[in-house]
Amino acid sequence: MRHIPTRRLFAAALLAASVLAPMAVTPATAVDAVAADRHDRDDCPAHGLGPELTARLDKAVEDVRRQAGIPGIAVGLWLPGRGSYVRATGVANTATGEPMTTDGYVRIGSETKTFTVTALLKLVDDRRIKLDDPISAYVDGVPDGENITLRQLAGMRSGLFPYTSDPDFQHDLLSDPTRSFTPHEVLAYGYKHKNVFAPGAQFQYSNTNLVLLGLVVEKVSGRRLVDFIDKRVLRPAHLRHTLFPEGAEFPSPHPRGYTDQTLTGAVADATDWNPSWAWAAGAMISDMQDLRRWAKILATGELLSPRTQAERLKTQPTGFPGTSYGLGIFDADGWIGHNGSIPGYETVTVYLPSQKATMVLMLNTDSSSQGQEPSTLLARAVTQIVTPDNVYDGAVQPR
Repeated sequence: MRHIPTRRLFAAALLAASVLAPMAVTPATAVDAVAADRHDRDDCPAHGLGPELTARLDKAVEDVRRQAGIPGIAVGLWLPGRGSYVRATGVANTATGEPMTTDGYVRIGSETKTFTVTALLKLVDDRRIKLDDPISAYVDGVPDGENITLRQLAGMRSGLFPYTSDPDFQHDLLSDPTRSFTPHEVLAYGYKHKNVFAPGAQFQYSNTNLVLLGLVVEKVSGRRLVDFIDKRVLRPAHLRHTLFPEGAEFPSPHPRGYTDQTLTGAVADATDWNPSWAWAAGAMISDMQDLRRWAKILATGELLSPRTQAERLKTQPTGFPGTSYGLGIFDADGWIGHNGSIPGYETVTVYLPSQKATMVLMLNTDSSSQGQEPSTLLARAVTQIVTPDNVYDGAVQPR
């Protein structure tokens, strides 16, 4: 079975190397989290999963970390009636050997899509937009925009060319990763190309879709996207450590992030790269406890009407076994949520309704291993142990 990757900036052929270059990584040490750090309360049972299961998880996480060359990993598992597992292993900084912890902020990449689409669906509940409205009603200049609906954009079925696949965009971003991009600037890279398929004909993961939805939220609400998400999503969800940066700002503490998405394929420190190019599709920042809370809110629809949540969860096949995609959300063998990938960081935030279980993974690299995103390797190893009947696995976008 496969899951939805958030985004790889470009095809593996562009990279000079597809495997993480060697890094100086100190021996891993599992670090227990302070589960309620920086938060008012923690409703997870205080006990762990027991020594045998904990030992199996410790070994699996460390094996993946070493085999995939991941500098640092933070894992959070909450299984009602069974217990919890919150650990960090490896390093947050390969130069200093500073250990990875569970209380740091990370860039969450395409998990941002879950917030942008939730903002859009709040406007649906407000009866200010309809999912089957054409994008041309809100944004001018979209190729075939009169035939592409908001629903198709949120479900990755618009047919619009993904701007991150444009060679000029790739060169411009990687030549100056500190550069600031506007939404219309990144869309222009995609608009140079013909649409890939007719609206609704198939699935193709594309950041172009979410940038357009961000513009819709701004147009209809009369607010900046960052402000609307803050007021209508983050505050009602009580996510006090999740933010939408306007530039390269990054709260402390945070691990350094490492990527091989460079012009040469060499590994670079991407911690302070400007994520403005990803905007509504991938620029946000969060921490483990906020992501834990968000996983359940997102999957159960706490911020939306039942009718709108039902529309969100109408998933369709992606063309990859075991995974279907709804409106800014996926179902990977029962795990509901999204993952994130942006140069330097990867995350997974998912909820398993059948067991009311939550899993949050945070990594400080996005460099591929075995042709897969490292977060996929980790999620598969963890779920094979704790939920063998629901194994999160695979990737829908070729690397």
